[in-house]
Amino acid sequence: MKAAVIESVGRAVVTEVPDPTPGPREVVVEVAACGLCGTDLHILQGEFAPKLPIVPGHEFAGAVVGVGAQVTEVAVGDQVAVDPSLYCYECRYCRTGHNNLCERWAAIGVTTAGGAAQYAVAPVANCVKLPEHVRTQDAALIEPLSCAVRGYDVLQSRLGAHVLIYGSGTMGLMMLELAKRTGAASVDMVDLNPARLETARGLGVSASAATPDELDRPQGWDLVIDATGNAAAIQDGLDRVAKAGTFLQFGVADYATRVQIDPYRIYNQEITITGSMAVLHSYERAAELFANGVLDPDVFISDRIALDRYPQALEQFAAGVGRKIVVVP
Repeated sequence: MKAAVIESVGRAVVTEVPDPTPGPREVVVEVAACGLCGTDLHILQGEFAPKLPIVPGHEFAGAVVGVGAQVTEVAVGDQVAVDPSLYCYECRYCRTGHNNLCERWAAIGVTTAGGAAQYAVAPVANCVKLPEHVRTQDAALIEPLSCAVRGYDVLQSRLGAHVLIYGSGTMGLMMLELAKRTGAASVDMVDLNPARLETARGLGVSASAATPDELDRPQGWDLVIDATGNAAAIQDGLDRVAKAGTFLQFGVADYATRVQIDPYRIYNQEITITGSMAVLHSYERAAELFANGVLDPDVFISDRIALDRYPQALEQFAAGVGRKIVVVP
């Protein structure tokens, strides 16, 4: 079969690899679409340190075309979205409900072959059946949405909060959509990319600007969410949290990123700084939200690029052109 392969740091190619075969409790999925994510860039740059070569792609959905001998939950022809998370269920963190912090954490498309291919194999436990009305070529959005749902689980936001989001890429826009549905009094967004801010305005953001200085909230925001991973944005965002407010580090920063905090202000104003890592008990809920129309795929997916052009798709993603980019086998 044809697959994208990250062969070494900085090098991605499209080549032929052996067809996958399912184990007893696994299924083979014919991939309809696979989303690109910042994680893929980190793998390409050697920052997540998986064993290379690897077939990337942890955001994918498709149709079941093969099942293992012990699989009864799905059948050939079923539409599924795939939760890429692979946990050991044995370490301290798994046993205390923090599976996303598993000491032996792994993921389809990160540590094992993923969905940037014609076919992918996955444990049946990771497959969520989709209603017939959901288009599998859109359902690659479910995995990033499940990360956003996890982010809101961490926030435990209250009704009437004023929210500021840094970054109007795919993840920032998903956080916007969830904020609107969790009772935010206002949702403001900042980004240096005018085209992306235009999309945010189309989705109903309360106010948008290149910098929070252009927005009228001198007392700060109850919830500040960084969806960029950019050091300058993070540093600025920490200073915009209102008293008793929360800062969520949601964007993936590189390992070398450093910012400064003001311990006295954190103490004196009871500010919470927290993070959200990937997916945790949120994939099924994201699939239900998606099936119920929480996102408009035609807004969120800006580019559908043939798998043959995977390296070029990565370059476009790295350049910040478009919103969600999916590759189509």
